[in-house]
Amino acid sequence: MRTDTMDMGTVSPTLPAPAPAGAGLHAQLEQRQRRLDEAAAQLKAELFGIDDVIDRVIDSIRAWYVLPQCITRPVIVCLWGLTGTGKTQLTRRLAQLLDFYDRFVEVQMDGFSNGAGSRSTSIAAMLGNSDIDEGAPGVLVLDEFQRFRTRNAKGEDVKVERYQDVWTLLSDGRLPPPLGALGDIERKLAEAHYNAEREDSGRNGQPYRFHLDVWDANELKGMFKLREPLAEIMQWPPERVQQLFATFRETQQAWETDYSRLLIFVCGNLDEMYHETARRVEDCDTDADIFHRLTRRLSVIDVKKALAERFKPEQIARLGNTHVIYPSFNRATYERLIQGLCERYVNDIHAQTGVRFAVGADVRGALYANAVFPAQGTRPLFSSVHAILSATLVKAALWAIEQRLPAHAPVALTLGADRRHLVAEGRAPDGTPVQGRFAVALELDRLKQRANADFRALLAVHEAGHGLVYALLFGHAPQEIKINIASFEGGYNSFASLKATTRQNALDMVCVGLAGRVAEEMVFGEMACTTGAESDYKQATALAARHIRHHGFGARISRTDTTVETDEHINTDIGPSNAAVEALLATQYQRARALLAERREAFGRTVDALLARGAIAPAEMVALLGACGIALAPTAAQAADEGLVLEPFAARLAAFRAGPARVHAPAVAA
Repeated sequence: MRTDTMDMGTVSPTLPAPAPAGAGLHAQLEQRQRRLDEAAAQLKAELFGIDDVIDRVIDSIRAWYVLPQCITRPVIVCLWGLTGTGKTQLTRRLAQLLDFYDRFVEVQMDGFSNGAGSRSTSIAAMLGNSDIDEGAPGVLVLDEFQRFRTRNAKGEDVKVERYQDVWTLLSDGRLPPPLGALGDIERKLAEAHYNAEREDSGRNGQPYRFHLDVWDANELKGMFKLREPLAEIMQWPPERVQQLFATFRETQQAWETDYSRLLIFVCGNLDEMYHETARRVEDCDTDADIFHRLTRRLSVIDVKKALAERFKPEQIARLGNTHVIYPSFNRATYERLIQGLCERYVNDIHAQTGVRFAVGADVRGALYANAVFPAQGTRPLFSSVHAILSATLVKAALWAIEQRLPAHAPVALTLGADRRHLVAEGRAPDGTPVQGRFAVALELDRLKQRANADFRALLAVHEAGHGLVYALLFGHAPQEIKINIASFEGGYNSFASLKATTRQNALDMVCVGLAGRVAEEMVFGEMACTTGAESDYKQATALAARHIRHHGFGARISRTDTTVETDEHINTDIGPSNAAVEALLATQYQRARALLAERREAFGRTVDALLARGAIAPAEMVALLGACGIALAPTAAQAADEGLVLEPFAARLAAFRAGPARVHAPAVAA
């Protein structure tokens, strides 16, 4: 029996013994610091777009790695992000760079870990079968943690079968022995006694050689920290095992397993936190920078709110406060990934065939347009680039060899004018230009092309109405205006979020929501208006209803709503407010009509730009409207802002303090 570990377990937790002082210790600490910084640099070189995440992770584990003697509880680092952003990859690569891969355990918290047999129902069993020594540093990754939910959508408790000891581990790193398993073994021993006595008379008194099966012997070895071989433990007589039990009962605390020096990564996707982006899995049209700006505003408060949908308060507390949030990748990150993938494929082809390709920027742009789904991270990108580029490069390499193109001159690979072929260009040995065309399936390109002139005109007019009225009322360009899209049949505008929505802002958004239908009526006539404004009307009606019934911006002050709960004390008289909602919508409809009629030239230029290019970026919108005498806020300021605040509240407060007390007159709806 391992008495040394028993003795260590009986000692109450104290600070570790002082490390030897002197130049040796200083050099060791410097070496560890340097290695940690080198690991951070290597991670940044390999994993694009998450430099801030890497810095936070490295800082969070610095004490654990440099001075593990000072760690008395597990260091818990939670990584939250959309799928395909590199959470698990970061933990694996970090463990390799720090030489911890032999002391690295990864558990899929959905209950389907690799190698999880019928007895691998606990974290203790997974750690016990690893090379992580008790009381020593190691790395544990709890992946897909969001699937380990203990509360359902209604807030009710969920029965979870596996890994229930994870909460004890997260608390202090000390796992109690599995008393239930001990009871099972004791019961089997008693049963063995009984069977042996009954069979002795029929077997001439010959005793059984093995008293425990291999599974029970293995459990016994792990729980009591035994060093003897399994075959030897299986032959122990019941008396010896029972003596072990008696010793355990007298000093139960001594048998705890100490994993207090673990580094634990909790990784997962919290769709509740990324609700604006996570469910938009089909969206290949919204610019990745917009998703990036939405997700980089998330904080630890958002994490805890999302966790509260899945876990109990005391469980959330055990996860600690080191929550590292991955924003979705921006456009520059995807472009770097595409550049790297292209270089890898080109180098592989060159190594195998001797043909060197130079992939044009237009090809990389086409790969971005046909492979990036911002809400799904890198996985769709890798598969699409492989499908589009790998086979084409092989065919182009064979063509280059057949043409006997000189190996020293790269073969240019560009996108054909029809966007359905990749074109390889080089020079034959006699200097004659040669060209090869290779069909390529750019499926999203095909979906984005609105070939029907009438449909393009309809979309351009409708979306120009929304975009122009938004720019006029809010003083900012829309984040995007597009009519060439693949995600759904239509076009869209994307607007910056507001940190604070005023009474006027709410009215303005109703006006913007109705402007698409107004534009159709103005250009095509009342009877040619389409049903494409149905969702616009739904959103505008909802905004108008909240304006009157929820925000107290109308004639009535009380909160007006429907309810089925007896303890909700609100005004349930919905009917009388319907007329006010309709009147507000009618007023904003006429307001949108007046704005578009007044700015007819700007409206026409916006329509033309959409017809010509299929999309208008913020900088283009600023320049377009500037030429019409309409000044908008600079796009750089808009991009840097985390959310717009359109009223000068600070200046108004200062004016209020400086001047005589007064009350603002009620606002008149525009």
